[in-house]
Amino acid sequence: MKLDILAIGAHPDDVEMSCGGTLAKEIANGKKVGILDLTRGELGTRGSAEIRDEEAKNAAEILGVHMRQNLAFADGFFVNNAASQLEIIKVIRKYRPEIVLCNAVDDRHIDHPKGSKLASDACFLSGLRRIETIHEGNHQHEWRPKLVYHYIQWKDSEPDVVVDVTGFMDTKMKSIYAYKSQFFDPDSKEPLTLISSKNATDSMEYRNRNLGRLIGTEAAEGYTVERYPAVDSIFDLK
Repeated sequence: MKLDILAIGAHPDDVEMSCGGTLAKEIANGKKVGILDLTRGELGTRGSAEIRDEEAKNAAEILGVHMRQNLAFADGFFVNNAASQLEIIKVIRKYRPEIVLCNAVDDRHIDHPKGSKLASDACFLSGLRRIETIHEGNHQHEWRPKLVYHYIQWKDSEPDVVVDVTGFMDTKMKSIYAYKSQFFDPDSKEPLTLISSKNATDSMEYRNRNLGRLIGTEAAEGYTVERYPAVDSIFDLK
């Protein structure tokens, strides 16, 4: 199966929080979309890796993605090295996405910028034919995604590109709340964390509503880019 978009996150729930609206919109438009989680989030204060596995599955069903895979790298301790890059390259070459969405370049959690650089490096290396990878006993051909975008996470980074996600905020928020162990629950007995507060989930929606306000729509998600975005005509800009 070939994908149009592969969204890569250091932890299960990174993708939903940051680009869930974009994925839901493109799926509704008939695009093939997948999610690749680098870790199981086993160092998270609340819940467990097993709970996160089930929550990630539920979130994927809500969004309607066509595949979701977890590489089970070490949460907090994975590194950007050849071994990690090759595992991601295998996934990129298997699904041949046109666009990759990945973690923020700069963010509070150390895994986010690490995951950002790792994913970006793997996207480039995947296009080099002299790097050999084998999947299910077969040699894989090189493949480089056309575009790599970095979604915005904890920090309010200034976006280079914004995507109108009007009409898809409900789906996005439902996918976020599929992670019941992680986000606001007034009845939870788990320790409080920065993302488990009501303000945290409210702020995700506020940010998207505000970006929408700035472009004259109801909601939008922002991305930073690695190279200049280009259009065929000045009239393609909204």
